[in-house]
Amino acid sequence: WKDDIKIDQEVVAGYVGGEFPPNGGAHSGRDWGAFDIQKEVIDLCPTKCMKYDGGKLAIDNKECTRCMHCINVMPRALHIGDDRGCSMLVGAKAPILDGAQMGSLLVPFIKVEEPYDEIKEVIESIWDWWMEEGKNRERLGELIKRQGFQRLLEVTKIKPVPQHVLEPRQTPYIFWKEDEVPGGWDRDISEFRERHQR
Repeated sequence: WKDDIKIDQEVVAGYVGGEFPPNGGAHSGRDWGAFDIQKEVIDLCPTKCMKYDGGKLAIDNKECTRCMHCINVMPRALHIGDDRGCSMLVGAKAPILDGAQMGSLLVPFIKVEEPYDEIKEVIESIWDWWMEEGKNRERLGELIKRQGFQRLLEVTKIKPVPQHVLEPRQTPYIFWKEDEVPGGWDRDISEFRERHQR
C-alpha cells in the first residue's frame, strides 16, 4: 500500500488495556506479562516513526518503510491503506553453500492494473541490462552484487528512496557522484568549518 496506515485508536487502547491479545494470540501459550506497547511495538520499529503519547498512537507515515511489524502485533488496531499495489524484489537466490538469500527491494510500490505497462517497463529494462552486462551463467543477483544496486537503479531509471536502504539509518546502497555534490569533491576545508562549527 502507498497511503497511510489506518489506526483505530479505541482498539489500540484495547490492546494496551489487555482486552485483545497481541500478535493475534500467537504467543498466548505462556504468561508473558502485560502487553507493553512501548517495548513490543514502538521500540522495535526499524525507522522509529511511531510514538505513543497521551493514549494515542501516532505514525509518521513518510518515514515508514512498511515492514508491517506494528500491524502484525496489533492486527485489529492497524490496517494497511486503500491505495494498494505490489512491490518488486530482484536478485533472490538459494545457492547451496550460502543458503537462501532474499531479493533486494527495487520498487517499493507499483500499481497492478491492466495492461501492466509500468511493471513491464521495469522488467524489460532489467532484461536489457542483464543481456548486455551479465556474464555466462551469471544470475541477476550476482550481476547486482558485481556492479552494484546503484547501477541497477540507474538502468531502470528508478529514483532512490528510503526503502532502498540496506539497514535503517546505516549503510545505504546509494553513493553520490561528484557532479551530484554541490562544489564537487574538492572543497575549502576552512570555509566548511566556518559554516559547521562545533
